[in-house]
Amino acid sequence: MSPDSDSNALSVNTTLAPKMARLVVLTVFSCIALLASFRILLNHPTFVEGLLSSVYLAALLSIQILWTSKRAAELPVWLRYAALFAQACLVYLPLLQFGLNWVSMPGFLGGSALVVMPVPWGWITTGLVTASMSGAMAVYSGVPEEVLYITLSTILTAFLVYGLTRLATLVTELHAAREELAKMAVARERLRFARDLHDLLGYNLSAITLKSELTHRLVIKHPARAREELVEILQISRQALADVRAVASGYRNMSLDEECESARSVLAAADVQVQMNADNHGLPSRVSTVLATVLREGITNLLRHSKAEFCEISVRQIGGRVSIEMINDGVPTDPVDSRQDSGPGGSGIHNLSARVAELGGELTAELQGDKRFRLHAEIPLADHHSAAVEDSDDDLEPPLRVVS
Repeated sequence: MSPDSDSNALSVNTTLAPKMARLVVLTVFSCIALLASFRILLNHPTFVEGLLSSVYLAALLSIQILWTSKRAAELPVWLRYAALFAQACLVYLPLLQFGLNWVSMPGFLGGSALVVMPVPWGWITTGLVTASMSGAMAVYSGVPEEVLYITLSTILTAFLVYGLTRLATLVTELHAAREELAKMAVARERLRFARDLHDLLGYNLSAITLKSELTHRLVIKHPARAREELVEILQISRQALADVRAVASGYRNMSLDEECESARSVLAAADVQVQMNADNHGLPSRVSTVLATVLREGITNLLRHSKAEFCEISVRQIGGRVSIEMINDGVPTDPVDSRQDSGPGGSGIHNLSARVAELGGELTAELQGDKRFRLHAEIPLADHHSAAVEDSDDDLEPPLRVVS
């Protein structure tokens, strides 16, 4: 899969939930405003009063929606309090005109005070708003039951406004954090690749260049010495080829235990509940590295392409086989990493399958019910010494044969 598809999937996943949260908030607030508007139209049917109430409600709703946006946190303090004061005017001044039909609106001011003002001033302001509405209802109606009703209604509306506003804000912050975690995972892998290339290939390529220049000077006058230099160049080239394979495959003697702890830490930071059962003892280095690579890729894909809230990771060692299984929820209908179109040069499921197959194992990646994704790899615990010997034999083959 291409980097563009990765970034597009990441962008979709990290913007859909905040938009949905803000849409829910907007819908609830709009319904409350519409109910007030209907009451006013029923009791004040004139065109001017209807128009004024619509203007008041639109302005009040606009300020309320402002508190759920990213801009609210960027506003200077004085401007935030100015908006809160304007909201207070839109709550109390229309009471003089519409009376009892406007008494449901002060709950917006109480919720906004909890959002904007620090503790304890926000709670004090909300209490004063509630007390003022109780007093207003006592003046307008004087019925104890109605005074109690408007008191509870104001408190409920304030808490509802505060809760929904905080919900939208927290969803936006959570998905921003998930996006940063995914970007950090990609950046960390790029840094590893660049670091390994520099550390492993820098010396070898410099040595090849110097010895090639020396051989060029010796090939006529000292053919025997030139032959020796060519042998050394060939050995360095084979080592460089082995190093490139190591970097491309990620075989850097990774520790499965360390990768499990890292996965637990990253998922916890992303607010993903983790259930981990690791039963692995004395795994061969290559097996441990491949399983750690599968886990790392699975965690990276989870952060990039899902909205997971739960992840179960289990490592089991039964008889002569060891397996790792990772199941997470929150998978979209068409997850990018589940597509089998990455091709031989991809870096997703195809490469993981190839790495597992090199050790005689099998990798399975599949969608399950309830939008769950299962990544399972199983590798036999046979003596991998023979495989290592075969790899070293491949390195001794002529370069043209290896490249082909």
